[in-house]
Amino acid sequence: MRGGLATYNERLARAFHEAGDEVRIVTFSLQYPDFLFPGQTQFSTEPGPTDLAIEVSLNSVNPVSWVRVGRKLRRERPDLVVFRFWLPVMGPALGTVARLVRGNGHTRVVAITDNVIPHEKRPGDGPLTRYFLSACDGFVTMSRSVLSDLQRLGFGQKPALYRPHPLYDNFGPIKAKSAALAALGLPATLGYLLFFGFIRAYKGLDILLEAFADTRVAALPIKLIIAGEFYEDAAPYEELIKHHQLENKIIRATDFIPNNAVVNYFCAADLIMQPYKNATQSGVSQIAYHFERPMLVTDVGGLAELIPNGVVGYVVPPTPAAIADAVVDFYAGKREEMFEAGVRVQKKQFSWPIMVAALKEVAG
Repeated sequence: MRGGLATYNERLARAFHEAGDEVRIVTFSLQYPDFLFPGQTQFSTEPGPTDLAIEVSLNSVNPVSWVRVGRKLRRERPDLVVFRFWLPVMGPALGTVARLVRGNGHTRVVAITDNVIPHEKRPGDGPLTRYFLSACDGFVTMSRSVLSDLQRLGFGQKPALYRPHPLYDNFGPIKAKSAALAALGLPATLGYLLFFGFIRAYKGLDILLEAFADTRVAALPIKLIIAGEFYEDAAPYEELIKHHQLENKIIRATDFIPNNAVVNYFCAADLIMQPYKNATQSGVSQIAYHFERPMLVTDVGGLAELIPNGVVGYVVPPTPAAIADAVVDFYAGKREEMFEAGVRVQKKQFSWPIMVAALKEVAG
């Protein structure tokens, strides 16, 4: 599989290995039916990791596969099964596997709950989510807002811990900005802001484009790099670009960005932009921390929990004016080096061993 979830899971498996545990990843043969998947493909074109045991066996829409995987794990009696839960539609498959596994009376089941209330709500979300959550022994959340959501849904009696998203340190070492710019074929005479990741409505790219239309931002010698695949219709964004005459301010890299290219986009950027309209946590922040890049996030969900305002970047309201104010301040105040120094201090707290320890703790 490709994307942030797969990248995270592989890195977590290595962290368990480093702690002396035997680990196997059980992944999807089909994660989403094609009609539910908004991108081009669910599968990576890069070679799979050779240092991890990965079993491809779970079909999210085939109950026969749920029962087969659950029964197999029940027989194998692992000490711990860790689930990732990010969408209600995954509740039936993951909840069924979890129930079957726990039937052996030995295995503990815990979940890393990226979200329990989804960004984009659909009918049936509540029952599907509760079906999964009720099958778990404990939870680890990566934002305090999700921890609160668990309590509001009635699962506050189960063990649950908040631990921040660890660093995405598996995209290679930091590269000099000049080398990253050269790799992307970009001139070093301009500054660059980066919007990175799958493009969905809740991530606020439209707000960022409106901020770029601010006359003060338009006057700066900077461009916006949009790096990531559209997971919805691109037409409204293109219309904004056309309406505000931003074509010469935009660099499009709107295909899926392979892991080996991530370093270039982050290390080429002056400031990483996350203008989200709602959010829980974001792996983009943890990539930025790894590459020691300043950040701008909006004050929604759990985003601000990990971004000390004025230390590693900006926390602003999700409005074009507030984002434009911060961008102008960043360049006028020449704040890049100061924020980089703050990032280097703050990044020390985001540890994979801490996440492994939390998962074991809630398992009991």
